Amino acid sequence: MYHLKSKYSIMLTFILGLFMACSSPQESTEIQELTEEDSQKLAQFSGKTELATFAGGCFWCVEAPFEDLDGVITVISGYAGGKEKNPTYGEVSSGKTSHRESVQITYDPEVISYSELVDIFWQTFDPTDVGGSFYDRGSQYESAIFFHSAEQKRVAEDSKKLLDESGRFEKPIATPIIKYTNFYPAEEYHQDYYKKNPADYYAYRKGSGRDAFIKKHWPELSAEKYPATPKDELKEKLTPLQYEVTMEDATEYAFQNEYNGNKEEGIYVCIVSGAPLFSSKDKYESGSGWPSFTKPIDARLIDKPIDKSLGMTRVEVRSKLGNSHVGHVFYDGPAPTGLRYCMNSAAMKFIPKSEMESAGYGEYLWLVD
Repeated sequence: MYHLKSKYSIMLTFILGLFMACSSPQESTEIQELTEEDSQKLAQFSGKTELATFAGGCFWCVEAPFEDLDGVITVISGYAGGKEKNPTYGEVSSGKTSHRESVQITYDPEVISYSELVDIFWQTFDPTDVGGSFYDRGSQYESAIFFHSAEQKRVAEDSKKLLDESGRFEKPIATPIIKYTNFYPAEEYHQDYYKKNPADYYAYRKGSGRDAFIKKHWPELSAEKYPATPKDELKEKLTPLQYEVTMEDATEYAFQNEYNGNKEEGIYVCIVSGAPLFSSKDKYESGSGWPSFTKPIDARLIDKPIDKSLGMTRVEVRSKLGNSHVGHVFYDGPAPTGLRYCMNSAAMKFIPKSEMESAGYGEYLWLVD
């Protein structure tokens, strides 16, 4: 990462990048406390929490993608996996310890699964890089998944194998899966760095080549690519049931909907925006009468607000880009997530595998095979 003692340009970054690592104008040892916002997020959901710990080079860049995901309580930048106690940034970044720059995520497993977090983690860095990450070289910037349980280890290994066999990268996945031992939060100025110093943060991402790598290897997930249809146009485009479900939070009849019994391979996309939501590979027969999935294609395309209608507390599932109701998620599903995404057929459109390429969803074929 950039040294922040002075302002700099993107051009300077390209010249000096190989010699620079995450640093800051001061070496405070203050540890981030649980903020009021984080406390409110924790209270909003079940109160049950688990940890996920990842290393992917610059911890600023691994922290940011997990922020603002429903079910994620906190994301803390820090140091993990080494023998030294209470390391400082100066010690870790200079390679004087055996720690890696890492992030630790506290999450509610009844709202978001470890599997979903791992899926996002792979998309934040170059998992084939050995000896560092982009500009930042040395073992302190090498990637890793630190598993906290046998189940996390299994999920991570299965995910790594699937990605390795997908052909997305020219080189094999180099990220090791390591048993978790310890984590030390980094100094306060490193926490939420993308919010505190956005210009420096985004300049680093661009200058280091991280953004270019992600753009090359992963599909675009943006409102520009998947724009939501204006609400007044939806009245004309959708059937009355589709409109009532997506725009008025209605629920279709169980067992009397289009996709409950669908066993064909393909993906399910948001009927309002076209954003990819679920893969047939993650669909299972729940017996509920609605199409059910263990996880979404990408949790960043989903919002999960608390729904207290009908005299009960549930977790709603909404298409983020469509701003539309899709269904609810329950903590009674099968492995590997324990979640049941119970969806309304009327909120989605199914794209058969044979039509995915022509329909513009070819980048998701590996998630269906």
